[in-house]
Amino acid sequence: MNVASTTIEESGASADPSTQSAMNAVAAAMRDAASTATEPAAGSSTAIGDAGPWALPSLSRALYGISYMLSYGAVYAALFVVQSLPQGNAVSHGFHDGGAAARDALRRSG
Repeated sequence: MNVASTTIEESGASADPSTQSAMNAVAAAMRDAASTATEPAAGSSTAIGDAGPWALPSLSRALYGISYMLSYGAVYAALFVVQSLPQGNAVSHGFHDGGAAARDALRRSG
């Protein structure tokens, strides 16, 4: 990365010595930051390539865990609600019949 450095004297601006030294210090710091910022970026493609072999299994395990928690939470909550209802009424019969119909539809489609 090519960073042009211009001091206050070179730009033709007039400034007192304290402003001039402060501006030169800022310019030097920015020049150093620009030159060192490219060094880690050069190795980033290697780091990404090294992450590949372990990234896919880790992502797969994370997605499995999230899916498991979501399905467990949904099914557990539904079963908890159904079991907490009084048995033998229209609501419990509707849940039972709706669940049986969903299982039958799933078996026919699969």
